[in-house]
Amino acid sequence: MNAEELVSRIRAELHPGEHDNLVVKLIETGEAPRSVIATFAAEENHIVSSDWRTFLVLAAKAEEPNARAFFTLLAGGEELVLPMLEPLARAAGMPAEKFHGYEPFPGCQAYPAYQAWMALNGDPADVVLAILANFTAWGGYCARMAKGLREHYGFDDEACAFVDFFATPAPQLEERAVAAVQAALDGGWQPKHAWRYGRLLQAYELQFWSTLA
Repeated sequence: MNAEELVSRIRAELHPGEHDNLVVKLIETGEAPRSVIATFAAEENHIVSSDWRTFLVLAAKAEEPNARAFFTLLAGGEELVLPMLEPLARAAGMPAEKFHGYEPFPGCQAYPAYQAWMALNGDPADVVLAILANFTAWGGYCARMAKGLREHYGFDDEACAFVDFFATPAPQLEERAVAAVQAALDGGWQPKHAWRYGRLLQAYELQFWSTLA
């Protein structure tokens, strides 16, 4: 099995069900209260700050150049989107003082905590696969939210910039990830924990949304 086949397989097996995420469905249809959107932005402010550091640790840990580039690109993305969260919270009615003083829910922060755990304990190739599997679902959620925020809440491009960013395909990121997995396979690596990492990461992702609900 080559890298592309392996990536397709883990994505198909770990992709959540259509009805697993109630919050995104409610935002998409305009039924979620604005307070939920504001809380989403405030929670993501903590998550993005954590993931930025996590991806830098993974980049430093990775010895294979494509894996290192993959994690470096992810870290750069977190840096770009961090300033986009306050406009989203503001559009949803959360003032700056409350946004910056927001105390997060444990259920929402299990996801970045587990990503940090993977940075300390995971094989980079396994982590690449797990993150790729989760990103498929996350990108889809963001695309649906972007549509709902514009159509039902009247949010402008500045307010939607965060979800727009993740809803946009990133072919360079995908290419680096596949190349990293292929290099690992060529070196004799076999995915030992990728499915476990991906399964837990996706579960913590859904825990984030259920906590918001």
